[in-house]
Amino acid sequence: MRTFTNSLFALLFASLLIVGCGGESADTSAAAETADQSAEAANSGAIVIEATDMLQFSVTEFSVTEGEEVTIILKNVGQMAKEMGGHNLVILTEGDVQEFGVAAASASATGYIPADMEAWVLAHTELLGPGEEATLTFTAPAAGTYDFLCSFPGHFGTMRGVMTVEAAM
Repeated sequence: MRTFTNSLFALLFASLLIVGCGGESADTSAAAETADQSAEAANSGAIVIEATDMLQFSVTEFSVTEGEEVTIILKNVGQMAKEMGGHNLVILTEGDVQEFGVAAASASATGYIPADMEAWVLAHTELLGPGEEATLTFTAPAAGTYDFLCSFPGHFGTMRGVMTVEAAM
């Protein structure tokens, strides 16, 4: 049964990717605009993180300095509908990623942020559909390491990372 489920899952993903691509060539003006926006974000000091249909973040670790204003731009570069595979970014101040991710699966009414675990959250974006992006700005907390994840059901297994906050000099 496990092999069938994994094969079915792989077939579903392959079908979605083929349908999503539609066999069309990329729009070069849209690609140029995206490149310009990415360069602008990089020049502003923002951390740009892309979320994909392959359940991956393009950045899984980054460092900031405590007390610094941090800006993260999350871009959903996938094709899957928000209801089927939307992405967000949640930075935890405490708690276990696994426990948070499991609880988040039943918190659709609150954007997959469990109400009883809000104290665990430093900052988060809303859930994004394909082609959407969100900007998250917050003040870096005390020096230490902080986990981040996508809390859409099941995504936290592979869509996670670590923000390291270094002590201010």
